[in-house]
Amino acid sequence: MGPAELISPRSPRVAAARRLGRRNFRVKERRFIAEGPQAVREAAGHRAGGEPTLIEVFATVEAAERHADIVEAARAAGAHVHTASDEVVAELSQTVTPQGLVGVCRFLDSPFEEIVAARPLLVAVLANVRDPGNAGTVLRCADAAGAEAVVLTDASVDVYNPKSVRASVGSLFHLPVAVGVPVERAVGELRGAGVRIVAADGAGDRDLDTELDEGVLGRPTAWIFGNEAWGLPEETRALADAVVRVPIHGQAESLNLATAAAVCLYASARAQRASGGCRFVTLS
Repeated sequence: MGPAELISPRSPRVAAARRLGRRNFRVKERRFIAEGPQAVREAAGHRAGGEPTLIEVFATVEAAERHADIVEAARAAGAHVHTASDEVVAELSQTVTPQGLVGVCRFLDSPFEEIVAARPLLVAVLANVRDPGNAGTVLRCADAAGAEAVVLTDASVDVYNPKSVRASVGSLFHLPVAVGVPVERAVGELRGAGVRIVAADGAGDRDLDTELDEGVLGRPTAWIFGNEAWGLPEETRALADAVVRVPIHGQAESLNLATAAAVCLYASARAQRASGGCRFVTLS
């Protein structure tokens, strides 16, 4: 068998994938880029709305050989696999050290009403989170902690930004994600589904340790996480059932968004799994 034929850098398929680096084209096409073996593997096994999420893959010759199982999974999912030069893949991946595999995927966000109808026990709500890396990292933390959904408000960053997708390290494909939800709607409908709304804020009048000691984190909970620089505005804090700070026991000035989110989400996950936590309660 001769060497694989490389797709041309001027191919319409390459041009279409290249445009997905810009949000307006992502929204128009309802497609996004997933870069790297982990993301492409997860995309190959994911379906959204009854359709395979992964549409096509661009792979260097070396990456296709090294990750033959992923390439085969992509083909089995119905994706078109193109052999591409290092330069083409590097341009599509937009990273300093590309890993040789880039996938083009369909949008996979879930309708918010479906998340509410499922009566989730643990949800992360991102309100005014603007940094794509932070958004992806919080999504990864939520996935690791066993959260059942992530909600991005209409003032938050695009979850399909390539930096956000990379930072999620495949977690974008693991749990329902709703986008563009006004924070008032998110709070109102989650509360109506029996979920307690907790705002994470360094100036909170309640302490995370106290929340754990009192056992209230065992209830279904939605954590609201705010902007990296200025936190949550007063009007958002006012919507919550409680405003909780993560205690600083040492001399650190503060915690960054992703670290604080991980601490809060894991505190809830631990409380919910403890005896008497909400995972043992029948919701009415």
